[in-house]
Amino acid sequence: MPFLDLDFMLGTETARRLYHDYAAAMPIYDYHCHLPPEDLAGDRTFANLHEAWLEGDHYKWRAMRANGVEERYCTGYGGDADPYEKFLAFAQTVPHTIRNPLYHWTHLELQRYFGIDAPLNGDTAKEIWDDANRQLAVMPVSAILEKFDVAVIGTTDAPADDLAHHRQLAENQTLAKTAVYPAFRPDKVHDLSDLAAWNATIDSLGASAEIRIEDFDDLLAALAKRHAFFHDHGCRLSDHGLTSLPNVPCSEAAARKAFNAARQGDDNATPNGPRMIDTADAALFTAFMMQFLGRLDHAAGWTHQLHLGAIRNNNDWAYEHLGPDTGYDSIGDARQGPGLRRHLGTLARDRKLPKTILYNLNPADNYLFAAMAGNYQEAGPGLPPGKVQYGSGWWFLDQKEGMTMQLNALSNLGLLTRFVGMLTDSRSFLSFPRHEYFRRLLCDLLGRDVENGELPNDLDMLGKVVQDVSFNNAVNYFGMELKGRG
Repeated sequence: MPFLDLDFMLGTETARRLYHDYAAAMPIYDYHCHLPPEDLAGDRTFANLHEAWLEGDHYKWRAMRANGVEERYCTGYGGDADPYEKFLAFAQTVPHTIRNPLYHWTHLELQRYFGIDAPLNGDTAKEIWDDANRQLAVMPVSAILEKFDVAVIGTTDAPADDLAHHRQLAENQTLAKTAVYPAFRPDKVHDLSDLAAWNATIDSLGASAEIRIEDFDDLLAALAKRHAFFHDHGCRLSDHGLTSLPNVPCSEAAARKAFNAARQGDDNATPNGPRMIDTADAALFTAFMMQFLGRLDHAAGWTHQLHLGAIRNNNDWAYEHLGPDTGYDSIGDARQGPGLRRHLGTLARDRKLPKTILYNLNPADNYLFAAMAGNYQEAGPGLPPGKVQYGSGWWFLDQKEGMTMQLNALSNLGLLTRFVGMLTDSRSFLSFPRHEYFRRLLCDLLGRDVENGELPNDLDMLGKVVQDVSFNNAVNYFGMELKGRG
C-alpha cells in the first residue's frame, strides 16, 4: 500500500467510505489549543518553515535531542543557529522518527499545507524549505484557518490576561468563519511550590481585577471578577493542569491559613533560603481553590477541563537554563482516583458540578478515567448528553496507539456516540491535520467492526456517529456561537 495516500490508515472499504463520504468534509472544532492570540489577531504570516513549524515545538526538540542534535539547533541555547540550520537538523532527524507520531504528522502536514509528497530528510531539506517558504509568504493565519475550515479555536489564557487580542478579533473581520474564544487557566493561582512566582501571580491578578489582594477574601473576589470578565469576552471553558488532584478536605479555614503564610512579604526569602509552604498545607490550599473554581464554572455554565498526570520540568539543569515548556516533561505515576473522586464527588454532592472533561496522561489510568466519568452523568434543562466526558488522548497519548486506546476505553465504559472529539492541544498552526488523523482512526475502528460483523453495515447510522464525534457533538456541548456559518 502506498505511504500516506488518500486511504492512509483506512484498512477496509467501510472505513474508506465512512471517512471520505462522512468525515472528511466536516469543519474543525478545536476547543483546546495553545495558539498565540496575538498571531490570530495580527493575522501573522510566517517568514519561513522554522517559524511555522519548529518555533517552540518541544515534540520536535525531544526527537532532535534523542538523535544527538546540539541544543543550539533546538532552543538556541549555547549559540543560536540560524533558522535554516535548525530546520536542517530536524530534517536530518525525521528519518529516525519512523514509528514515532512525528513521522506521520510531519509528512501529513507537508502534504496538506504545501502539496509536498517527498519524504523529508537531509537530502530533500533545501528543496522543501524553499518550496514551503514560497507558499508561506502568501499563507497568513487567516488562509490556514480557511483552508482547513476551522470553525472554533479555544486558546489558553491566564486569569490576568487583558484579552486585548480577543477583543481585536471580535471587532475585526479578518477571520470570516473562525470564532476564537479564550479559556481560563488559573493553575499558577493555587500553586504554592514557588512562593516568589506565586506572589507575582497574585499581584498581577489583583492589578487586572483592580483589587489589592491583601487577604484571602480579596483573592476570591479577584478571581470571581476575572472569571466574569472572561465570560463577557465569550469564554465558556476553564482548563486546569495538575499532576493529580489533592485527596484532602477542602477546608476554607485551612486554605485561608495557607494563603496568609504564603502572602507574607514580597521577597519570600529567609536567611536559610526561599520560604516554602508545607506540602500538606499547599495541598489543602489547592483543594479548596479547585472547588471554588469549579463552582464558578458551574454558575457560569462553563466546561471544567481537568488535564491530569504530567510530571513537569524533570531535568533540573534544563529547567534552570532553558525554562519550562522546553521538552523535559513526562508521564507521571501519581495516584489519580481518590483525589479525582473527592473533587468531583464534592461538587456533585452540592449540585455544583459543571460540565467536565477528564484527560489522563498515564495510559494506565484510561479505564479509571472512563469509569469515573460515568459516575457523574446528569440530565436536565440546558445539559447536553454526556455531561462528564472522558477526553481525547492528550500529549504523550496524542498518537495512533494512544487515541485508539482512549476510543476503546470510552466505547467499552461509556458512549462513543456522545464524545466531543479531537483537539490539537498545540502551539503550531500547522497541527490541524491531527483532526484528520483522529477521524481516520475513528473510521478505521468502526470499519473493522463492520467487517468483523460486530456492527451493522449501516453507513447512514455510522456516518452520523462519525460526523457527530468529528464536529456536531462539540457544537452542542460547548454552546459557543459559530461565526459566518448561517
